Amino acid sequence: MVLPKPSRATDTFIPGPISPNGGFRISNPAQMNLDETSAAVVVSQRTLWINASPGLFLFLATALVVVWQNSRLAVLWDLSYTLENSYRISLGDIPYRDFPFAHPPLTFLIQAAIIKLAGRVFWHHVTYCAIVSGLSTVLTWRIINTVLRGRVTHARLLAFLLSLPLIPLGIYCIFPHPFYDPDCTFAILIGVFLLQRLDLKPSSVARALPAGIALVIPLFVKQNTGLAYLAAAAGFLIVVIAVERLRQRPVRGYVLTLASAVLALTIAILSIHFTAGLRNYWHWTIQFAAQRRTPARAEMLGVYADKTILLWLAFIAVGVILLWLIGRSSRPANRAWTVLSALLIAAPFVWPAIYLLHEHDPSERADRLLTVWPVLLIFSFVVAILTIRSRRRISMVTPFIIIAVIHGAFMSQQLWGSTYAIWPLFMILLAFILADFSSIRLDAGLVSQPIGRTSPPTKHLPIAAPWITIPLAATVALSLLISGGLYVRSHERLDYANLDEGELKRSTLPQLKGLSTRGDWIPNFEELVRYADREIPRDEGILILPGEDFFYYATGRRPRFPVLLFDHTVNPYSPEELLQIARERNIGWVIIKQDLQDEDEHVEEERNRITEVLEQDFEQVESLGNYDIYRRRDPNKKSEGDDDNDPNETYEGSNSESVADNEKMIHELTRNNSNENRRFAWLSRSNSFASPTSSCKEGCQPVVPIRPKVPAAQIHRSLASAR
Repeated sequence: MVLPKPSRATDTFIPGPISPNGGFRISNPAQMNLDETSAAVVVSQRTLWINASPGLFLFLATALVVVWQNSRLAVLWDLSYTLENSYRISLGDIPYRDFPFAHPPLTFLIQAAIIKLAGRVFWHHVTYCAIVSGLSTVLTWRIINTVLRGRVTHARLLAFLLSLPLIPLGIYCIFPHPFYDPDCTFAILIGVFLLQRLDLKPSSVARALPAGIALVIPLFVKQNTGLAYLAAAAGFLIVVIAVERLRQRPVRGYVLTLASAVLALTIAILSIHFTAGLRNYWHWTIQFAAQRRTPARAEMLGVYADKTILLWLAFIAVGVILLWLIGRSSRPANRAWTVLSALLIAAPFVWPAIYLLHEHDPSERADRLLTVWPVLLIFSFVVAILTIRSRRRISMVTPFIIIAVIHGAFMSQQLWGSTYAIWPLFMILLAFILADFSSIRLDAGLVSQPIGRTSPPTKHLPIAAPWITIPLAATVALSLLISGGLYVRSHERLDYANLDEGELKRSTLPQLKGLSTRGDWIPNFEELVRYADREIPRDEGILILPGEDFFYYATGRRPRFPVLLFDHTVNPYSPEELLQIARERNIGWVIIKQDLQDEDEHVEEERNRITEVLEQDFEQVESLGNYDIYRRRDPNKKSEGDDDNDPNETYEGSNSESVADNEKMIHELTRNNSNENRRFAWLSRSNSFASPTSSCKEGCQPVVPIRPKVPAAQIHRSLASAR
């Protein structure tokens, strides 16, 4: 907050509501008596509380939403990727050098530091997400306040209203686990906040250096979003320097910002070179990631393909034209027409809440909410161009930087998948639109002035009046608050995971305290952990397929395999290469999860392909509730002529009809995906339920086991397909 200067050298200004400038002015503070000092302190404390209370409320409310989300759901696939890789980094493994890694390191280094300092406890990571999400909302509130200050009346109230939708739409509110997308948005908000502070004192070295460092940090959190921010911010800073030089204004702070950014980038590159290797980093985070994740141009442009966007833009255009005509009129503004114009402009942002009364399908409601993104981007870009001369210095280019960052984020999963962590940027753009519209001035003709001359005064658009800006901002904020809250509650963005079936279960393991989700995922995983502690020596290598569970994090074992999540976007190896790596690293056990929380069919297909190849060296020894346990075959036993060790060998019983009957029975069992039936089917195929002597009493003939004429690999595929 910028305080007015004291009127005399002996005056001290204390913020408060007493003086006309909003403060308590005291002459010659050295001569203040005890009562005056006490009054000044009370006023200062009260003002501090008034200034801080909106931010405190936003922080606590956003943090509570994150905690609430974690208390009712857990997205195992993404959570496993973060925790497992962070855990192995905490053990000393270096990404890019010791194992392939397709993402920048900062998010994982932060989580590794939490593990290293506080131990393997899940709720520590929940606390981190809640704090960062709350701070992001507060930062957004401060940024919006700076955008509106001096350009609209009641800027603080409007900033608070426009920040309210971030309570359910904060960076960690939709996806509540530690991840790189929210962390990147948090880093960008810090960068924008520091650039705004630099704008207040452009020649300040103390403000320029951290602002330059903040330009680089997002690049090492997430490639596409961070690179878009660095490129856009650096490029537009050069534009600001050129414009300010033409206006003969100081540019030292902006030059120092760019210099510190170059220095920070150089230090980061050297650090990577001497630890992981710059070539390794470039290959995995740029070349490999671009090969596996870069969308086609048609997919990027598809963000603007929805025809309803044209309808909403037409509403906005009509509203803007009406406002312009009302403002140009010499007659007093008609409030009814002004309200109509404002409603037309606000219609795209209010429609998601109105649509709730018509449609109860969460997917349809989410579509209506996300459709406002392209409308806002087009609208804000046009307004930023038309009003660019009304802004100064960095604020002149900030809207364009944010628009570039949003499009950089879209390179990951386009509109539906990439917006969940960047809603603060949405609200900042909305604030810029409101500020730019309020600052537009119209020529009102010649009027008499007190000094006897005439001059062409100007007046604002009618939308700048407080009686219209505050209700308009409140209406838009309420709409986004309601529709955003239902969007989070229905977890429609997380529809790739099965989060609705079954009762809510909570983990009983100390390491996973605070982990909760619906279904039997947690009890089944804890059964696996107990089995591994009991049956698998800690020094033996284990391969987990497809990597949906944070097995190493929970058990404290050290990963031996280079890949922990077997997904096309992060796994660079073919099934045959994985088999060779398992041999080279002496992997003795393979654990395969059958029923996945992640409902992506490609994940199951990849798991089955890998399993089929691994069965050359591994045989199944146990079947738990949701996990099949495989152990490396004994080469000595194979050399003795045990044909059971060949996965491509076919087995033939003594009776072909019995074989057919047995296979039919197994097929019927596996159609019902209960744990008991699936286990019994496996036992029958492995001939464990009828051993030659188990049920034979003295004097009877031993039972000959039925051995279906089916390859072992085909058995596994049959079980998976039946499920």
